[in-house]
Amino acid sequence: MKKILLTTVALTALVATSAMAADVGVYGAPPPAPVYPVYSLYYKWTGCYVGGHVGGLWAHKEWVDHDPASVTFGSSDGSHDPSGVLGGLQAGCDYQFAGGFVVGVAGDYAWSSAKQSNASILFPGFTNQSTVKSLASVTGRLGYAWDRFLGYVKGGGAWENDDHFFTDNINTGTASLTRSGWTVGIGGEYAFTNFVSGFVEYDYYNFGDRDVLFTGNTFSTFTYDIKETKSVVKVGLNLRWGGGSY
Repeated sequence: MKKILLTTVALTALVATSAMAADVGVYGAPPPAPVYPVYSLYYKWTGCYVGGHVGGLWAHKEWVDHDPASVTFGSSDGSHDPSGVLGGLQAGCDYQFAGGFVVGVAGDYAWSSAKQSNASILFPGFTNQSTVKSLASVTGRLGYAWDRFLGYVKGGGAWENDDHFFTDNINTGTASLTRSGWTVGIGGEYAFTNFVSGFVEYDYYNFGDRDVLFTGNTFSTFTYDIKETKSVVKVGLNLRWGGGSY
C-alpha cells in the first residue's frame, strides 16, 4: 500500500508540474509590441503653384533730350519718381533636391497706376509726367529650405508698359512704351499648410535707357531718352500642389 501511495503522489506532482510549465509557456511571455509605420513631418517644396500679390512700387525716370533737331540734344530735362500700389498674379514650379536646396521658375504680372511729374529744366513752362501701367517678369530662383521656410534669390527678364506725357497746356506730346529689362530679387516663403504658402519679396528692376518717340498736337514728333529703374516690395499667397509633408 505504501508503494502504491508513494507512486500516486509522485504521478500527481509530475502532472501538476507539467501543467504549470505549459501555463508559463502560453501565458507567461508578453506579446510583442506592435510595429507602426514611421512618418516624417518634413515639408517638401517640389510642386507647382498659382497665387496673387500686392505691394508697393518706387520708380525713377530720368528724361534726356534726344531729338536730333533740338539745340539742347543730350541735356537732362529732369527726373521724377513715380510711386504707388501694385497688384498682380504669379505662377511657377519648384524642385527640391540634395536635402534642402530648391530650384524653380516663375512668371508674374502686376498692374499699377503709379504716377509722378516734374517741371521741365530745358523748356520753361512744360511739365513731364510718367504713369506706370504694368510690370511683368519671368525668373528662375534658387533657395534653401528649412522645413516649411524657404529663403531664396531670383533673377531673370522683365517687361513694363508705361505712359509718358509732356505739356505746357498748349503743346502736348504723348507716348506709350513697352520695354524690356532685367530683375533680381530676394525673398522668403513659408508653408502654412500643405497647400497654402505666403511670401515676402524685394525686387529690383533695371530697364536701361530707351529712346521714346512722342507725337504731339502742334508738332509731328519729339524724342526723349528715358532711363528707368524700379524697386518693388510685395507680399502674396500661393496655392500649391504636388508637395507637402512626407
